[in-house]
Amino acid sequence: MFSSTASNNNKPILYSYCHSSCSWRVRIALGLKKIPYELVPTSLLKTDASHSYTSEYTEMNPMQQVPVLKIDGHTLCDSVAIMHYIEETRKDNPLLPQNPQVRAKVREIVEILCSGIQPLQNRIVLAHLGNEKSKKWAAHWITRGFIGLEKVLSASSGKYCVGDNISMADCCLVPQVYNARRFRINFDQFPTIMRINANLESEPTVHESHPHNQPDYQKKKLKND
Repeated sequence: MFSSTASNNNKPILYSYCHSSCSWRVRIALGLKKIPYELVPTSLLKTDASHSYTSEYTEMNPMQQVPVLKIDGHTLCDSVAIMHYIEETRKDNPLLPQNPQVRAKVREIVEILCSGIQPLQNRIVLAHLGNEKSKKWAAHWITRGFIGLEKVLSASSGKYCVGDNISMADCCLVPQVYNARRFRINFDQFPTIMRINANLESEPTVHESHPHNQPDYQKKKLKND
């Protein structure tokens, strides 16, 4: 549902890096909400032609991170804030359930993934550790987080993270499992996580949003997605 060249129209514009798990969350969410958008590839590597450290991009996002979404005349940063905005302004194809208790469970899982696991293996953290140490660090913290997440999901899941409807939690799970595979953690102890992820990977929207299917994808070894 995206085109790779931004133009002057009313479509939202997503600044996204194919290897960014935060960008991937938003690509999944936009796809599930059936919101057409234009995509501007924006690398996190200064060696690439278009990257997040330019003065123009820093003006949009002082954190020099992706994603950024321009929508409804606003410039939004941070993947979770973006997902909540499109959920609150576009009611079709909801990513949050109506029941307050179930909705809280979705938000809990979102925070486990986005606050409790992913930041500990983020590129900016691993860059300070060195190559070999960073791999062990990332594998340790992802595994530790998945041990807790497995218990949460074993109680909350149906076909997906919370029951049988895709939610915001699922938008966050798929990119984190992808990262975990890159750091070669042992998945034998996480059958629930892997079952849900397999269900999600069969969804056309998830497939379309995959890093390998993005216009800026390059097959190269990265320290972190």
